[in-house]
Amino acid sequence: MEGEKRFAVFDIDGTLIRWQLYHSVADTLARLGHIDPQLHQSIKDARMIWKRREGQFSDYERQVVDVYDKVITSLTRQQFDAAAKAVFDEYKDQVYTYTRDLIAKLKKDRCLLFAISGSQTEIVKLIAKYYSFDDYAGSVYEYRNGKFTGAKDVAAWHKDKALKELVAKHKAGFAGSIAVGDSHSDIKMMELVERPIAFNPEGRLFGYAVKKGWKIVVERKNVVYELESDNGKYQLASSG
Repeated sequence: MEGEKRFAVFDIDGTLIRWQLYHSVADTLARLGHIDPQLHQSIKDARMIWKRREGQFSDYERQVVDVYDKVITSLTRQQFDAAAKAVFDEYKDQVYTYTRDLIAKLKKDRCLLFAISGSQTEIVKLIAKYYSFDDYAGSVYEYRNGKFTGAKDVAAWHKDKALKELVAKHKAGFAGSIAVGDSHSDIKMMELVERPIAFNPEGRLFGYAVKKGWKIVVERKNVVYELESDNGKYQLASSG
């Protein structure tokens, strides 16, 4: 409808921030003594298997989640927040130039900015505030009667629903809307907008983006490659 605000929505982990915040919180909890060294070693072993390309990233990620879910109920709010703050301080400026610059440009153009991430709301909130996002959604770990219960609502499972709620909340419109994501969990969110951008996409998102003719952007070292579909064939739109 006329007068509705234009928006852009960004995944955070691996799309703006160069690493996975969720995983970094687990590593930080271990460094602070809140995860048993043997459990943390299982994370490091799974990560090394993936880095040697002898296993899937999803297998490593599952190990992180399993360990995280084992320890979350033993943490206090103060311990959890301290770990989130430490990760924020370390990673807040370790970003991709393409998405960082796109965020700055869209903000200058008075576009609403949303962040939707599978990482915890506590750290997503810090990143969203630092980069002047207008709103955000992240995974919520239930905290009741002074402790984490173990129950959780993972934003990565329903990013499309989270986006619709943010759009309604801010009275935005889908005309001219943008979504930037890097993994298959972003697909449903990206399907809702007019201008989806697959940024450094993993295999499943890459295949889907090619099928749909979505813009693909790859940032490698200090070069950004922008690829756009022309009648089903991708052409290098720009690089720099």
